[in-house]
Amino acid sequence: MAKRALVTGGSRGIGRAISIMLAKNGYDVLINYRGKIEAAEETKKEIEKYNVACTLLQFDVSDFKKAKETIEEELKNGPIEVLVVNAGVRKDTLFPLMKSEDWDTVIDVNLKSFYYIVKPISKSMFDAKNGKIIVISSTSGQTGMPGQANYCASKAGIIGAAKALSVELARRNVNVNVVSPGFIDTEMTGDLKDKFEEIKKTIPSRRIGNVDDVANAVEFLISDKASYIVGQVLAVNGGMFT
Repeated sequence: MAKRALVTGGSRGIGRAISIMLAKNGYDVLINYRGKIEAAEETKKEIEKYNVACTLLQFDVSDFKKAKETIEEELKNGPIEVLVVNAGVRKDTLFPLMKSEDWDTVIDVNLKSFYYIVKPISKSMFDAKNGKIIVISSTSGQTGMPGQANYCASKAGIIGAAKALSVELARRNVNVNVVSPGFIDTEMTGDLKDKFEEIKKTIPSRRIGNVDDVANAVEFLISDKASYIVGQVLAVNGGMFT
């Protein structure tokens, strides 16, 4: 029986690249997505080219009841050996002008969902004494970014949560680590396309990152080569923040 992996926000961008990487490594992939069924179906087709199964799970990660019910139902079908917590959202504006709903939405999706998604799966891994959990944070969670107080707070929060969880689970052969992307060319950063050339000048490696740069880091952390790495933040940012 093939090992199974769940990727939240797995149908597009960084999540899609990670989902395809997992398929290449022989995992049956569970893809969580919120609304765009076309993108999810397209990613599913790409995954199935590698002769593995792909299951689409449609739910909002900030909906506790739905997330809990869906994950608990999937765990009845067998263990989930790899969890990649990737789903996220941006609502950027200067903090003095930020609407309360923009604060709440970002915190709910990026941070509160950590409890909803990770708790049942980490319990299953704890009992099985096996598993890998990778949390996708951001350079914004490691340093202040103007216009992103909500995003920075949420991404810093999941780093703290992941570090605490890593210490709790390490003795049960469950590794928890964080991948922290810098500026990556995705749909989420599409509104900044016209500023890419200027942004490149702020990055020591002088290029915008791509989704495979992040997927490659996740691939290493879920491998046996990373078995002694616990609670670390692996930055994938071209030297933007060290």
